[in-house]
Amino acid sequence: MARLADPAPVKLFVVTLHRNPSILDQALKLLTETWGEIDFESEDFPFQETNYYDQEMGPGLLRRFYSFRNLIHPDQIVEAKLHSNSIEEQFAQGAARTINLDPGYLDTYKVVLASAKFGGQKIYLRDGIYADMTLTMYKGKWEAFLWGFPDFKSRKYDAVLCKIRDLYKEQRRNL
Repeated sequence: MARLADPAPVKLFVVTLHRNPSILDQALKLLTETWGEIDFESEDFPFQETNYYDQEMGPGLLRRFYSFRNLIHPDQIVEAKLHSNSIEEQFAQGAARTINLDPGYLDTYKVVLASAKFGGQKIYLRDGIYADMTLTMYKGKWEAFLWGFPDFKSRKYDAVLCKIRDLYKEQRRNL
């Protein structure tokens, strides 16, 4: 039986929800120790589309995107999610998180977020981690799925994700 080709490497990123810049900086230090240098940082976006995290983390949360220079194999998203969960636990106050770290990856065609929560649309990978295809690139625009997160469906991150995608495409050309 012929061996299938390995998938192309993908661009690892992390999406943060935070209020405390000091905790964010400490968490990023731990992420870069594992995943290497950050090559993109977005501006902060007010997280206002849902109050899902308000009880746990408080109101006034900010969302920020970071991407990492090193490309990864798509299945490494499991390790990225397990590592980010352990960092969240390090900074938790009791059962309440003070930072939320959502790793994902993108390639030319899609944005995939890692999740530890079951959902009908999510694909189980291993070790309690699921892949959640959140956006797809169609005719030059990011398109959300019906199940998508409200803030991703709002399109306010499209320019950021396009910048990360451009970095990825340039890296792939240089491989």
